[in-house]
Amino acid sequence: MSKIFFDSGISLDGYFAGDNRSPQNPMGGVSGKLHQWMFKQKAFWKHIKMEGGQEDGTDGTLIDDVFARTGSYIMGKRMFEEGEVAWAEDLYEADVYVLTREKREPWIQKGTTTFYFINDGIQSALEKARESAMGKDIRIQGGANTIQQFLNAGLIDEFFIHIAPVFLGSGIRLFDGIEDIYDMQIMEVIPSELTTHLRYKLTKK
Repeated sequence: MSKIFFDSGISLDGYFAGDNRSPQNPMGGVSGKLHQWMFKQKAFWKHIKMEGGQEDGTDGTLIDDVFARTGSYIMGKRMFEEGEVAWAEDLYEADVYVLTREKREPWIQKGTTTFYFINDGIQSALEKARESAMGKDIRIQGGANTIQQFLNAGLIDEFFIHIAPVFLGSGIRLFDGIEDIYDMQIMEVIPSELTTHLRYKLTKK
């Protein structure tokens, strides 16, 4: 059965993104600070269909594993709007469900990526994503507010966070407003040069 998970980078003081996010300023301009570990890996650039990276390391294997396990994606409108202007064609190679109030026909790309625009909430998006995933896992892609909605609804089975050794001081925190409804188990701790990888298993109380 599909697991529902998220996989996100945060700062040491818990920020998922910076201030003043927009399509012209994705993630509030802090992606380079939070995701430097990814940018160093050839696997990251391969999956976004660009040339780049210096290493084929353990961090790259983790990136490959996340893409391999994911059968469908759910994201919020803000994340979609930031990425729409820059993402490569068929970036996700899977169905993507965008939570939005906007009425819009599906955006069918060349290849296997189709964006569906969901107007009736997270449960509706999840039902559709589960069907699309065909037994693979469902990734709650972001942003922070979308992840928080799924956490507070008791729907997350697992998460993998990558803590960059930086303080941002302000921005959007990943775990703001999260209710105490889970028992959590640390499944894995993986140290790395530019981040610390932490995997948690969640069981609703």
